[in-house]
Amino acid sequence: MRKNVDPLDFLRQLGGVEQMQAAARKGLVPSPRPAFNTHIHLPPNFSAFESVSQAVERAAEQGVKVLGAGNYYDFTVYQEFASVAREKGVFPLFSTEIISLDQDLQRRRIRVNDPGNPGKIYICGKGISQIAPPGRRAQEGLDTIRQNDTLRMRQMIEKLTACFQSRGLAVCLDDAAVIERVVKRHRCAPERVTLQERHAAQAFQEVFFETTPADRRIEKLTALFEAPPKSGPDDAVGVQNEIRSHLMKAGKPCFVPETFITPDQARQLVLQLGGIPCYPVLADGAGSICEYETPVEQLIAALKDSQYTLVEFIPLRNSPETLAAYAKAIRAAGILVTVGTEHNTLDLAPMEPACRKGAQIPQELNELFWEGACVLAAHQFLAAHGRGGWVDRTGALNPDYADGPGRIEAFAKLGAAVLETYFQQVSK
Repeated sequence: MRKNVDPLDFLRQLGGVEQMQAAARKGLVPSPRPAFNTHIHLPPNFSAFESVSQAVERAAEQGVKVLGAGNYYDFTVYQEFASVAREKGVFPLFSTEIISLDQDLQRRRIRVNDPGNPGKIYICGKGISQIAPPGRRAQEGLDTIRQNDTLRMRQMIEKLTACFQSRGLAVCLDDAAVIERVVKRHRCAPERVTLQERHAAQAFQEVFFETTPADRRIEKLTALFEAPPKSGPDDAVGVQNEIRSHLMKAGKPCFVPETFITPDQARQLVLQLGGIPCYPVLADGAGSICEYETPVEQLIAALKDSQYTLVEFIPLRNSPETLAAYAKAIRAAGILVTVGTEHNTLDLAPMEPACRKGAQIPQELNELFWEGACVLAAHQFLAAHGRGGWVDRTGALNPDYADGPGRIEAFAKLGAAVLETYFQQVSK
């Protein structure tokens, strides 16, 4: 594939802004309404999928025709994503995910949307448009994050090797060897790989299985974890998870502290990438709700104070009742809501979002989530044409659209027209 092809080129081929606004006024919408998912991870991020094609094909087969990817720190894959999505009749949304730390909340032991780490905050950037290539300031920010992550993972992998060997397991890996396994699995260039904890855990599990007969694995894992494993001798994913929990988490022998940017720096990076800062709501996704997020009225006040105009849910973590309570209250406060699945483990769950234990998302909530997906499509379309989207580079709302309830309606109608025009073109 040619380098530096703008993934947003397909949006320019749909027609001009005035033409699309006219279509929106006439009520052009997809019919029937497709399923949608605004957040998955694509390889070489740690992902349920072996390839971009697999992810898009599964989405198309399951009727998910609006699909958003939220990869960490390298967006080269979005060129392929846009191309494959067009072939399969799927509309691609481009996003990213950033990890930040609020030191004041950390000192006060207030958990935000990471249940195990007070002050740690996941922030998404939805509808990013400056990605081929990013601007100078955005690239500098991405490079800083990637350099910090690279050093941390190198040190963590060194500790894992030392721990395995000190406990009688002949497993020896360095970060280059782990990257090589990711490259081989996903057939990608090494410079596109940003190592994550799950990559390291998977590599060590694989070598352990390769070098240890099944009938000796429980004995060896007991020595490694200094406790009997909960996973069976052939449960690759279970062993990976236990490597992380027994060895890699805070307070464990292979833990290396992360170096974070601040939440404000993360939001600024999203804006420099042309995206919409988005807060991922955890709610009851980890048992007890985090202090920052309860009660929901407190969360809404915090979101407004930090100028968030969009949140995202991963409902497979949530009960339908909690999802409804949070989504309705947040949307009633004038904040957009979207919904995704992440697919950031090896579990090939259904592509259409659902609640915990497969419970269906209530239809009234799907109306709200569809509205959010349409706004993202409109934002990307306007950005591709050099116009202001939902927010500008300062985070301010686009002054071309009046504030208030009508603003959301106007953007959602424009996005619906963008989607239907796209579907008509790709079906020819």
